[in-house]
Amino acid sequence: MSSTTTAARARTTAPRRPADGLAGRLLLPLIALCTAVTAANIYLAAPLLPLIARDFGSTPSAVAWIASVAQFGYAAGLLFFAPLGDSVSRRRLVAVLSVVTTAALIAGATAAGTTALAAAVLVASAATVVPQLLVPLVAQRAPADRRARHVAAVIAGLFTGIVAARVLGGLVGQTFGWRTVFVGAAVLTAVLGLATAAVLPTEHRNRQGSLFAGLLAMPSVVRRSPDLWRACVRQAGMYGAWSALWTSLALLLTGGSYGYSTATAGLFGLFGLAASVVAPLAGGLVDRFGAARVVRSAYLLAAVSVPLFWLGGQVLVALFAAAIAIHAALVASHVANQTLALTTTSTPATANSAYVVAGFAGGATASALAGLAFSHWGWGGVCAVAGVWLLLGWTTTAVRR
Repeated sequence: MSSTTTAARARTTAPRRPADGLAGRLLLPLIALCTAVTAANIYLAAPLLPLIARDFGSTPSAVAWIASVAQFGYAAGLLFFAPLGDSVSRRRLVAVLSVVTTAALIAGATAAGTTALAAAVLVASAATVVPQLLVPLVAQRAPADRRARHVAAVIAGLFTGIVAARVLGGLVGQTFGWRTVFVGAAVLTAVLGLATAAVLPTEHRNRQGSLFAGLLAMPSVVRRSPDLWRACVRQAGMYGAWSALWTSLALLLTGGSYGYSTATAGLFGLFGLAASVVAPLAGGLVDRFGAARVVRSAYLLAAVSVPLFWLGGQVLVALFAAAIAIHAALVASHVANQTLALTTTSTPATANSAYVVAGFAGGATASALAGLAFSHWGWGGVCAVAGVWLLLGWTTTAVRR
């Protein structure tokens, strides 16, 4: 069965949830805003690496692994917490995880060394899975012919948060120190997380949630759905390529090639706003043409961006074009693949968790390798890692029927 047919069938069978008055009208915008803030927590350390290294008497490349810790922590949170959306109250989960994330960010702000900071980042990233608890709810409540556009609204919030982490994080960190950035993120997480929990619809769940239930169910859920498997692998390839390039970008911009300050390098993240602009367009294209065609086009665009990034090691204009292209490719692929993941099984929270875990595992591994590649071969090594990840993501799914 094709991915388009499967998604179409799921759209016709999924019930539409009525709006709950003012709370119902506020739900999607508030979820998108909460997603922006919590997504920023995962990438908080990346633009601050030069400042963190200076504070701890190290080098930026020596602390680059902290950015990978954040992604591995997020993947762990997705394995254990996000699948609980199929069995327990999302309202309670969102509230508890928001409080835990807030506490971890405050601990990170007071860390005395890289080990303590990495531990705080790990906990904060593992608990900041609120967006992936809420995306299945958004898809469930959306009208059938506008589901991808509603999912795209949340994804637009996610990428806006990523941009804010890089741009505002770099500016605030340069002015007030990186610890202030962590404190500010903690306050925003507490306020928006608890506000979102307050407006979530009441759910009556009969099943008992277990931290290991979703983890144990994921392999069989993926195995039974070839469309979900393809979405997982293709997004792992795409996200890995983006992560390798984007988490290493601060090292390039503050290094010998350009010599920018942390604040100036952070402004480069404004190009990530291309993702927020593309997300609604991608949602409309998925609703109209299906997920497969959108993903194929996104991979072609990403493949073009890699040599542009390589050229951008010396030519700033090429780096501008590459940044826009990779963000557009990533968000288009993400909207298509996540919509597919949410509509191919009877357990959307577990399926969505498997999908996002695959993406973030691919991203964390690629960014870790990119850090090593930058240390040994410079920016060209980072671009090579990105190219290999795209090739693996596409060819692996292309050869399996």
